Formats: sequence, structure tokens, C-alpha cells
Amino acid sequence: MAPPPGVGVIRRRLAAGWWCRVALSLALPAVVGPEALAQTANAASRPWMLIVSGASGEARFAAEFTALGSAFRDAAVQRFGIPDSMAIWLAEDPTRDPTRIRGRSTRATIDTTLGRIAIAAGPTDRIFILLMGHGSSQAGISRFNVPGPDVTDADFRSYLERFPTQTVVFVNATSASGEFVKSLRGRNRIVLAATKSGAEGNETVFARHFVRAYTSDGADVDKDGRVSLLEAFSYAHREVQREYEQANKLLTEHAVLDDDGDGVGRGDPGPNGPDGPRARAFFLAPPSGVSAAVASDPRAAALLEKRERIEASIDSLRLRKASIPESTYQQSLEDLVVKLAEVNRALKALEGKKP
Repeated sequence: MAPPPGVGVIRRRLAAGWWCRVALSLALPAVVGPEALAQTANAASRPWMLIVSGASGEARFAAEFTALGSAFRDAAVQRFGIPDSMAIWLAEDPTRDPTRIRGRSTRATIDTTLGRIAIAAGPTDRIFILLMGHGSSQAGISRFNVPGPDVTDADFRSYLERFPTQTVVFVNATSASGEFVKSLRGRNRIVLAATKSGAEGNETVFARHFVRAYTSDGADVDKDGRVSLLEAFSYAHREVQREYEQANKLLTEHAVLDDDGDGVGRGDPGPNGPDGPRARAFFLAPPSGVSAAVASDPRAAALLEKRERIEASIDSLRLRKASIPESTYQQSLEDLVVKLAEVNRALKALEGKKP
């Protein structure tokens, strides 16, 4: 990749009218506020991943859960640059994939693993949890089926209290998972469920399409080279409906997402809310134009935060263009683009250097 042009070159290009193309290339979503804050946290934090495939019940489910877990963990490490030690997979039978599976997916192991992550995670790190398998809900208690005693929604609520400042994404892709949305609601949490309630107890196919959203390119709607959590959810939601329609079957699972902390999941979240802005800003992949190595470099955190602030300022300026003099707009844009170039050059300089 060629290094960013020098400041002098950028100023000459801007003077020649090149700024209008820069403005287009740097155009950001119109939503600011919570999303901008989430983008900053996303840029300056490390992702931790816990994949849990529970009790299968049948050989065909055991094979599918193993394939999905393997594919998702490989994507985490190979596509998104998450360190091997921070991408943990627990499964019903670790012997099915001993090179990737770290332990048996029992209630005790899940508890212990999340406890260890809580000790190691920084205050702004991101915690991504994916449950695959079967679930049930009865008498106000929802369960995730694992070998031995099941894990309830109350159990997970207790586990997640260990992450008071971190952003937590909790994806329950099992049957009867809808009640987890209400149980696990929180200010820094994004909760996804394969069903809208605990009453939808049939087997689900949401996990299959959710994993595919991250392991293929079909979910990247805005073609920015990364898949946001909102894009992954929307892709899986759409593909689930398509699978049922093609099989001429009645839709028995309705996935929902809650990212505003009110405990109400919606099947149609969007960038303008009420649910969707934070999911739109959550990525597993490193920030655009930055390698995974640089993204994990402690020296990059301040630069990434500064870049997000500058980009947010460019977006705000773009929205105000009609209300300010053209000369003021051009000068302000030039100043911001030059600052952005300086930050990108500093980030580029970190490539290949060890912290």
C-alpha cells in the first residue's frame, strides 16, 4: 500500500479542487452521537471472543455446530486478526476439533472462562459472545442447553456483571432465546436473539446465516470492506426468511436486536434507531485502513481516537454545508482533511514497528 501523500501535496490538491472528491470519499453516515462514541471505543479497544456450542442432541446438529464454530473462530483469527488466545471456543465434545476447541461447554467452564476474560480485559475492550445450539424457556426461566446443568438467563446476567465498562455483544442463536434480550439488557450491551420470545421453541437456523455473514462477503452492504454487527444481523434475518420461504415452511423464528438497553428487541433495527446505531458501529475487523497489528498497538489508540473525532467533524461539517458560506466550508474542510492525512501518516508509520 502506498503511503499517504504529504501535507504539502494534499494542500495543492485541495487548492486544485480535489477536495470535493475527498469529501465524497470521506462521507460518513448522518447519524452522530451514540454511534460516533461507539466508533471511537471500537477503534481504541481490543476484541475478545467466546464461542459456545452447546448440547447437540443429534449427530446432525453436532456436525453442524462443529462446522459453524470452526468457521467462525477461523474468521476471528484469520480475517479479523483477533489473537488466538483471545478467540475461545467451548464445545460439547472438544475431541471433534482439538486444535481449536479450548474446553467443554459446561456451565462451570463458561463461568470460569468469562471470569478469566474479565480479569484480562481492559476497561474499553469489546466482549463478543456467541451461543449456538438449543434452548428452552419455561416458568419465566430461559435456558441454554449444555452438557450437564443448563445455563440460565439469570446465570449469564450474573456473568456479564463482570464487564461494567466494556461493550458486550451477546448473541444467543438458539431456540427460545428471546427472553435473554430482556434479562441481559444494559447500557453497554448489544443483545441479539434468534427468536422474539421464549415461546418460539423449534430448532433455529439463525446461527448458520449469522456465521456466514462474517465468513463471506455477502453481508457487506456498504462495501467498506468490513461487516458491522448491524449488517450481520440484517443479513442473517433476511436469509432466515429466505430459507423458510424456499422450503415452503411457516416462519417459526423471528430474530431481534436490542442495542439501546431498553430490553425490547426489534426485528428491523436501523442506523437511525431506536435500535441499530450501536450495532452499526460495532466491528470485529480492525478499523479501516489499519492492520490488526497496528490496531492492537497501544500507541495507536490515541491516533485512532483522534481520527474518529476528525471524521465525525467532517461529517458534521458536511451536514452544515447549506447553512454556511462556501468559502468557510472549503477552508474548514481543507483544515480537517489535512489533519486527517497527518493522523493516517502517523498510523502508517507504526506498520512494522514493535511497541
